[in-house]
Amino acid sequence: MREVVFVVAHEPGVNPVADLLAEHPSGRIRSLACHVTESSLWRVDRANGPDAVLDALEDMAGAQYFTDCLVREDCHGEWETTVLDRSDGSLLLYSYWERTPDCDSVPHLAREHFGDGVVLDETWRERRQRWRVLAPDGPVSEFVDDVRAVADADVEFERVSDPERDTDEELPPKQADALAAAVEAGYYETPREIEAYELAEELGIPGSTLTYRLRRAEAWLATEYVDQ
Repeated sequence: MREVVFVVAHEPGVNPVADLLAEHPSGRIRSLACHVTESSLWRVDRANGPDAVLDALEDMAGAQYFTDCLVREDCHGEWETTVLDRSDGSLLLYSYWERTPDCDSVPHLAREHFGDGVVLDETWRERRQRWRVLAPDGPVSEFVDDVRAVADADVEFERVSDPERDTDEELPPKQADALAAAVEAGYYETPREIEAYELAEELGIPGSTLTYRLRRAEAWLATEYVDQ
């Protein structure tokens, strides 16, 4: 089994759900169940947050509540959303989507690349839709390429690994490169000679990607030090 973790970061004005959550940082959506076939998808989501978020999501129930489609422009998929339950600070939503040739989603792409047996987990905060895909062995690089090619958003892949292995035997090259660049630029000096966002700009990568790579590299180094 392989674990693939990545974030789809939506630009302003593209996805109404992302715009809503960006206005209310305390709100979030978490998938409770997600099932997919070649031509359809159905899922149950729990939304938490202030009444302004939950009221707006209730109003979006229908075509605007598009949590899965990666192609917002000219997508004519039939989407139906039903409110199952509303309580203090919580909203339970059921959605069903009939896929069209013009539309693609993370669950559909995962099924096409990995076949049956894929487990999907999704958490959405502000404009960042974080996916965790647990799948049988398969063409991970092709899945990564397809998600990036299809998504009308910035896609940041955080982790592709074997979940049965606790730690990597060697520091992954991208994390090693990030760590070396941080040391050379004075990121670890006291006081710091450069901030993470400045280093990210120099390296030409998103700040969140650099921060993640440094955090993982630091965790690897700490584990290695304690083990030895």
